[in-house]
Amino acid sequence: MTLTDARPTSSLRLPALVAPLLLLVYGLFRVADGLDGDRGNGWAWDVGHVAFGLGILVFVALALRLRRVLLPAGWRAGLAVATAATLLGAAAFLWVIVYDLFPGLEDVAEIPDPVFLLGPVLFELGLLTLLLRAVLVRPRLLPPWSPVLVLVGFVAIAVELDLLPVGAALVLVGLLPLARGTGRTR
Repeated sequence: MTLTDARPTSSLRLPALVAPLLLLVYGLFRVADGLDGDRGNGWAWDVGHVAFGLGILVFVALALRLRRVLLPAGWRAGLAVATAATLLGAAAFLWVIVYDLFPGLEDVAEIPDPVFLLGPVLFELGLLTLLLRAVLVRPRLLPPWSPVLVLVGFVAIAVELDLLPVGAALVLVGLLPLARGTGRTR
């Protein structure tokens, strides 16, 4: 199977659309949760965090499918490292999400600081590496601006969590070429 086959790249469409949309849902529910001046356990908090967790799982599916599509173009070791970083970061995100949804777990065990710090970094660097590779392969699966928009979206979220809806929208626009299947250039 080659990179130009429709089947492998079509497997990217749904997760490329759904993952950032779930991140956007999380951001909107986070904003709604904070409207009363207090963020914390409540229905909006819970719905937002469930959407975030599902979004992370869909990003994992995207990373795994993107790796599979990119493998025929070479750079096997780099793709393995990028995918592993994405998976480790996703696991860290999910760990934190479960703790946010079930605050009593903090009494059982605390989340180590490296999970808070390294998890998002590993996730974002791994995914961005895969997206950059999708720009560099022939035929290109993404235009050069795509990973840049995803990076700007991630940075916006890291700078200020209240920018989650804006960051998620940037990630969505950055992934739209995969979702639409129109990012390939010669």
